Amino acid sequence: MPTFDLAEHPHRRYNPLTGEWVLVSPHRSKRPWQGQQEETVCDERLAYDETCYLCPTNTRANGEQNPDYPATYVFDNDFGALQEATPVGSFEKGGLIRAESERGICRVICFSPRHDLTLADMEVADIRKVVDLWQQQYLELGSLDFIRYVQIFENKGAIMGCSNPHPHGQIWAQSTVPVEPAKETKQQEAYFEVNRRSLLQDYLTLELEEKSRVISENDHFVALVPFWAVWPFETIIISKRHFQHIGQMDEAEKDAYSHIIKSVTTTYDRVFGVSFPYSSGIHQSPTDGQDYPGWHFHMHFYPPLLRSATVKKFMVGYEMMGNPQRDITPEAAADLLRSLL
Repeated sequence: MPTFDLAEHPHRRYNPLTGEWVLVSPHRSKRPWQGQQEETVCDERLAYDETCYLCPTNTRANGEQNPDYPATYVFDNDFGALQEATPVGSFEKGGLIRAESERGICRVICFSPRHDLTLADMEVADIRKVVDLWQQQYLELGSLDFIRYVQIFENKGAIMGCSNPHPHGQIWAQSTVPVEPAKETKQQEAYFEVNRRSLLQDYLTLELEEKSRVISENDHFVALVPFWAVWPFETIIISKRHFQHIGQMDEAEKDAYSHIIKSVTTTYDRVFGVSFPYSSGIHQSPTDGQDYPGWHFHMHFYPPLLRSATVKKFMVGYEMMGNPQRDITPEAAADLLRSLL
């Protein structure tokens, strides 16, 4: 029998943040750029679009007019999935049919007044304004007595279901902790209880020793392809200092965070020569008033593109019925991303 090799043989990889596994099949596709390269559609946009409901001075669907904002702008989502006025209530039958009301606040954050810019196109100083607003919103929403979690995220690109190309993200603040952060809370707190250290701090130490999955780093943050990555070019940004949430970032860390977001997003755009789609989100401690010593601030990027600008990885078949699977190893993906810095 040959010696087991992560780069050659099918294997499972464990995700310590969620306690779940991903199947890796490197023999199926050893080079991420193999396969047909479809012709891409030119994505040219104006700096201002009079039909865009997010551009400055334009009227939104609910009839309200945006101010002539010069930088970032935040407002309550006109069609939010959560509502602050939702009454407390529940439904139960036989212990198996259960429902509970969910109260919350949904907001939209315009990253820039420019309709044609993404985070990858923006100057670091302007990304820093976005980071400042994220911090302010986390602290403001998290201080409300009925909010238990503040989820900051971005869907970029039509392929990710983004209905408006104007650079923007969202914040959903709600009265319970969502499934993914709840799994990460359980895993990180359990690890800290046993080891008295942060799970991600120990993991980051291992990654910085090995270097094979590290994309870029600065004094305060590291961007890497996680060992357990599911999406082809998935990355995670991890703070070097162990802290729980964005509200605890100091000025130097906010500058460094802005720089590494710029690094990740511009590198993505070079992979297939297009404005790279993704879903990204910040994971941080709940806002329910409890201490979470194990929580370690980080940000996920989940891009769907596989072999070209128009070939997307779908979660189908085995992945829907069994567990996630990938062909490109995280190490191969990291090699490519690192070469494009």
